[in-house]
Amino acid sequence: MITAGIDIGSISTKAAIVKDGILLGSVVIPTGYNVSKAGEKVFQILLDQLELNSGEVTSVVSTGYGRNRVEFADKAVTEITCHATGAYFLNPEIRTVIDIGGQDSKAIVIDENGRVMDFIMNDKCAAGTGRFLEVMARAMEIDLDEFGQISLSARSSARISSLCTVFAETEVISLISTGEPRSSIIAGIHESIASRVVAMGRRIKMEAPVVMTGGVAKNIGVVHAIGKKMDSDIAASEHAQTNGAIGAALLAGKNI
Repeated sequence: MITAGIDIGSISTKAAIVKDGILLGSVVIPTGYNVSKAGEKVFQILLDQLELNSGEVTSVVSTGYGRNRVEFADKAVTEITCHATGAYFLNPEIRTVIDIGGQDSKAIVIDENGRVMDFIMNDKCAAGTGRFLEVMARAMEIDLDEFGQISLSARSSARISSLCTVFAETEVISLISTGEPRSSIIAGIHESIASRVVAMGRRIKMEAPVVMTGGVAKNIGVVHAIGKKMDSDIAASEHAQTNGAIGAALLAGKNI
């Protein structure tokens, strides 16, 4: 049986296709203005890559903030369930999932069977999310993809005290004007995110092993900062950005 998952986030839209419990492939595209079109486009791109047609796909589950806009989906499922399912599928040893996406961050505790035991989510503020990092990258005139490696070279971390994206940007601009090294500022930005995410996660008693998913997991600086705050190794999934779509595809093959 071939099933698909569509995960529509605020910044990127992802698709994954699974056949009999085996991941065939996944793809990521920008979401853009038209959410419905993004879902259709990412699905077709992946079908073309795998040389499949839509008629071969038995079921489709949508997730993410735009999940109710995927008209061809058979069912919409919350991203909490999908991220837990995807992470457990990729590594059954995982007990906590930290997912940082474009506009929210979440921590999910799962049991030995991959079931969600508890979770907490920040979706009211951009601080500690991918959008926050985008704003900081623009302020520093550095490509966001370079942030991780640059921060690891820092000798010290600048203090970013504000939890608000707007005020934090002002702090960063002030630090730039005083000649603070870029690496220290970026390390400070990552520590600010880590402090916020870990403080949120501690309210649900996160357990090791921990995996980080979402687009921000590609930033080694953030992963390192969170691990340091938790005093624990944090795994970054190789399918971090498509983890939710993978979970959705797996759930499409179950009676949910």
